[in-house]
Amino acid sequence: MLKQRVITALVLLAILLPALWAPMAWPFMLFVLLAISSAGWEWARLNGWEGARAWGLGGLVLLGFGALLHQQPALPATVWIVALAGWCLGGSLALRGAAPGWSRWPQPLRLALGPLLLLPAGLALLAWKGQGLNALLSTLCLVWVADIAAYFGGRRFGRRKLAPAISPGKSWEGVWSGFVGVLVLALLWVLVVDRQAWVDGPSLFGQLVGRHGWPLASLALALLTALSVVGDLFESLVKRAAGAKDSSQLLPGHGGVLDRIDALLPVLPAALALTTL
Repeated sequence: MLKQRVITALVLLAILLPALWAPMAWPFMLFVLLAISSAGWEWARLNGWEGARAWGLGGLVLLGFGALLHQQPALPATVWIVALAGWCLGGSLALRGAAPGWSRWPQPLRLALGPLLLLPAGLALLAWKGQGLNALLSTLCLVWVADIAAYFGGRRFGRRKLAPAISPGKSWEGVWSGFVGVLVLALLWVLVVDRQAWVDGPSLFGQLVGRHGWPLASLALALLTALSVVGDLFESLVKRAAGAKDSSQLLPGHGGVLDRIDALLPVLPAALALTTL
């Protein structure tokens, strides 16, 4: 399993890094397009569609994303604010009912939510890339550091379960550890990385601090950390309702695409909303 994970990670890096550094925009667009259309296929399978119908939903996501691409630079900030509000309200509603509650939602509604979650996240990812690698990587690192710090903080200090019916391993102490990790990351990024001559624009952290100051920026980072947890828990409850361990086996040793991007789905558009408010 470890060998599988390492090989898959190296292959993904071999594809992603050239796309990130390419002077043209289309390689990264293609990477994002393939990722979210694959996630659309996984979403269909987790919600009761198999075979051609699952491929059809993946194709619908692909076509929808392609149709929206030419509008992406002109998307108003309202799009990101609506996505942020949707995740805060809809996410809390879905998590409250856990897996049994999700299964009671009408299947057409559950299926339709897939593209509604994936398309804004994909467009937001391109928007962050358009701001420069510093902005994109700082946003991605927020999610990764929140997850890593939550894992180790939860293992060391975890006592109070966060959502035992959805993900028994998560704890409130882990969530707070994730937030502390994000605060430390933000401080280091603003004081060190953003001051380097080679950076190609302000980071997410620099934008939040510059626009709102440290007190409000800290609250924004707390919200983004919480949303990364919501995204993770939401995918976990969908998998639990489907009786699946992973969203698919597209990424050997890592599960599926949704397993890798679940926490990014709410954070990418929400971070844009918080930097434009």
